[in-house]
Amino acid sequence: MFPQDSLRNWKSGKGLWAKVDDAQWSDWRWQLQNRLSRKTDFEKLLQLTDSEVAGFEASVDKLSVSVTPHFFNLIDRSDPNCPIRRQVVPQGAESIVSTEEMADPVGEEKTMPVPGIVHRYPDRVLFLVTDRCASYCRYCTRSRMVSNAQGYGFSPSIDVGLDYIKKNKSIRDVLLSGGDPLLLSDEKIGRILSSLSKIEHVEFVRIGTRVPVFLPQRVNDSLLDSLSQHPNLWISIHVNHPGECSLELRDACLKLTKQGIPIGNQSVLLRGINDNIGCMQQLIHRLLMMKVRPYYLYQCDLVEGSSHLRSSVQKGLDIIKGLRGKTTGYAIPQFVIDAPKGGGKVPLNPDFVHEWNDSEIILKNFEGELFSYPNNTNLLVVSELEHKLDTV
Repeated sequence: MFPQDSLRNWKSGKGLWAKVDDAQWSDWRWQLQNRLSRKTDFEKLLQLTDSEVAGFEASVDKLSVSVTPHFFNLIDRSDPNCPIRRQVVPQGAESIVSTEEMADPVGEEKTMPVPGIVHRYPDRVLFLVTDRCASYCRYCTRSRMVSNAQGYGFSPSIDVGLDYIKKNKSIRDVLLSGGDPLLLSDEKIGRILSSLSKIEHVEFVRIGTRVPVFLPQRVNDSLLDSLSQHPNLWISIHVNHPGECSLELRDACLKLTKQGIPIGNQSVLLRGINDNIGCMQQLIHRLLMMKVRPYYLYQCDLVEGSSHLRSSVQKGLDIIKGLRGKTTGYAIPQFVIDAPKGGGKVPLNPDFVHEWNDSEIILKNFEGELFSYPNNTNLLVVSELEHKLDTV
């Protein structure tokens, strides 16, 4: 297990860009304009491995490469297996597609009634508003669409999506995603949120974003003003490893929560990156230090070219089991598989029931000790009470 954490251990600052003016470094547009996106950009700062060189060649028609200066600073450049590096620098294995992998692994296309709207669950929709991200994760579920490297030609129609939501009164929950919604202009974000706030049956709105992680400079006063256009907004960020938890990310999260916006985190279980108990424990503790609730731990989707990053389901169950009793229950995420071909999220939990019979349930706690709890006790009490009332 990792020792107790301290903010002094969190990375911060301009790093390799120390000579850049503070005002420029703090400008999110400067960060976007100075992203590393070509092999030559990386070769100036990293000794690329043979696999990474092959990965850049494979990425031409798969998924663009793009890393903000802020996020690049979090990479341990001396370690080819750095968990931050492996998430954003392509590997040659991306060109290997196993038989079970798919371009659309969770079946979004077949539940898309209008362009940009995925309506899989009865009371909520996924609203895809852009195909661009600040940086590109190599295991992205929407690799077919995001960055348009594969010629998908995604062209979101915000008005069509809003009209669909307005006409379908069963929709109470809207998740804005893409791409990353927080890369839209302040004005467009404000307009979308304001329009959704006027639809009476929409009770709350969520934004799925990795921008605070890749681009914390984006969370400025102007953006906060735009986010205030909806009275019940929630944000889900995506942090996979404690090394991504920079002081700048913490500051961004505190700004959002001070605005009254609750934040949850969604991690993806990734082989050699976060698939061990110690790493996950430090991650969830850092999230709580940022006022972020660990929400989901996803089994990596069966996206094409991701097998080298996919850990086993058993490993995920072992992590959840290992966290029980070792940290507050509030910090433990729900481990889920987003079932292939559109089955939706299926929760998985370690089995803490040792035996179940008519008289008792034998429970196993986090230390492996057994405890008995009577079965159907409440039903017996209610039955006796009803009998007494009938005789009065």
